[in-house]
Amino acid sequence: MRVPFQDMYNTFMKILTAVGCEQDCADLCAKIFTQNSCDGVYSHGLNMFPGVISNIKNGVIDINARPKKVHHFGACQVWNGNYGPGISNAHFAMAQAIHLAEKNGIGCAAMRNTNHWCRAGTYVIQAADAGCIGICWTNTIPNLPPWGSKQASLGNNPLAIAIPRAEGHLVLDMAMSQFSMGKMRVYQRAKEQLPVFGGYDADGKLTTDPAEIFQSERALPIGLWKGSGLSLMLDLLAAILSGGNNTFRIGKLGAEKNVSQVFIAIDTRKISSAEFVRQIMEETIASVNRSQPAKKGDAVYYPGQRMLMTRADNLANGIPADEEIWEQVLRSIASKP
Repeated sequence: MRVPFQDMYNTFMKILTAVGCEQDCADLCAKIFTQNSCDGVYSHGLNMFPGVISNIKNGVIDINARPKKVHHFGACQVWNGNYGPGISNAHFAMAQAIHLAEKNGIGCAAMRNTNHWCRAGTYVIQAADAGCIGICWTNTIPNLPPWGSKQASLGNNPLAIAIPRAEGHLVLDMAMSQFSMGKMRVYQRAKEQLPVFGGYDADGKLTTDPAEIFQSERALPIGLWKGSGLSLMLDLLAAILSGGNNTFRIGKLGAEKNVSQVFIAIDTRKISSAEFVRQIMEETIASVNRSQPAKKGDAVYYPGQRMLMTRADNLANGIPADEEIWEQVLRSIASKP
């Protein structure tokens, strides 16, 4: 089934306000949940919405909490998210980084004690919309084994980078696992196999079955040992810069909460001429798009290109929605929070 953008947004707004979310926060969260699904990231849009509402109701998320500045040094700020909504906290932190970049050329905002931000790409797109390069990452619960281990003690620690472009931003949004946990759940719900190996089964063999990966709790790091090392470094950087929890401490909390995040904005207009940036980007994009596909009939895309195509299709024809999850969301409108 497909749901028009406005209908999905209106539904999210009703539920968020019903659970006590203030109007401005509800509007922001509803837009971002809807936009995530519109861009094809269904695992971090509609599919994630019921879990966030549950976390609001059970007190993991303080829906009306607001960030408080802890420290400011140079072009860097440290904020305490006060256990507030991950979406509004992340949007606020990237706005601070953008403001610092407009003044200094670069800005960094680190935040501790915040919640799941849903989709990393949202906040680097926010920076790109403001004319800045955006970089952000977060740590998570332990859900990824270090290379050579059977035990999950690292996080999949999503990392996102966006470069602004008038014709459509370049956006890289990736977890440190071959597939994000949300993406594997999408495949699992559809009873489909992953297109490539995503982790190990209970016998330690590589598998494309998401159910077996969830059972073994052994997702495959990107780049094998390289992804494992990058996950560890991102975790430490987030914890050190924010003064917050690392993945080890988050794992002791019983739920994915009180995470640490970093947001960086770079104003290229203070570094390079607009013409140089345009030329170097178009040269690179053209080179990628002209590359010979490995399979006949396929095309080669730059990061974020298929997202733009998906967005256009979903705006025109409605956003694909998991019927069971959509019905669950609709039923919650009639029930008391």
